[in-house]
Amino acid sequence: MMSVLFSSTVPVHEKLGHRHEQLSSTYSLDNLVRDIKTYLGSTSGISSSEVDSDYLISLIKKYEASEGGWARYYHNDPSKNYTRNAIEDINHKANILLLVWNPQKGSPIHDHANAHCIMKVLAGNLTETVYDAPKKGSDGSEPLKIKSETTHSTNDVTYIADDIGLHRVHNPHPTKVGVSLHLYTPPNAADYGYHIFDEATGKSSYVPQARAILRPKIPEEST
Repeated sequence: MMSVLFSSTVPVHEKLGHRHEQLSSTYSLDNLVRDIKTYLGSTSGISSSEVDSDYLISLIKKYEASEGGWARYYHNDPSKNYTRNAIEDINHKANILLLVWNPQKGSPIHDHANAHCIMKVLAGNLTETVYDAPKKGSDGSEPLKIKSETTHSTNDVTYIADDIGLHRVHNPHPTKVGVSLHLYTPPNAADYGYHIFDEATGKSSYVPQARAILRPKIPEEST
């Protein structure tokens, strides 16, 4: 998948209006969630002009998969291609999910319902295929065209939105699961639904809601 970072002419610290603490070498998942919530504040999410997407991406990059806090949210249903586990809903402006991908399984080709998605691989490798979206007015009789195909390794971070194209994520490993962290903002797919696409024809089908499993939070053991 192509990684896209938005440029910003205004320094992050000036946009925030206050100082942010230095991220330590033990930057935890709880720290990451806290900082995303603090930064989004009362805005409507990453699509707002006052929000610096570079900064959100930098937070997710600084979170190391080896920290392991994500294991509290890990749940896998072997009968599904992948399992969506809810980590945090940020005032209906964004949601953070943990996705678990079964071996040699993946998502259908889909859009992001006019939202933005930042993805970080936490375990294994995930292959992403990005497609050109069908032209407006298309009658669903032309195959989708591939723009790129990339295999992302643990700790890789990527970004996609509908103005880039459609995509499909797939776990290529024959026996091991893959795990990824996702920030969606606004959470349109969860709230209003999204579309999946047939690769051979480009025909779309509406999915009314992207559901996620909400599990009780398990406190981390004190050290």
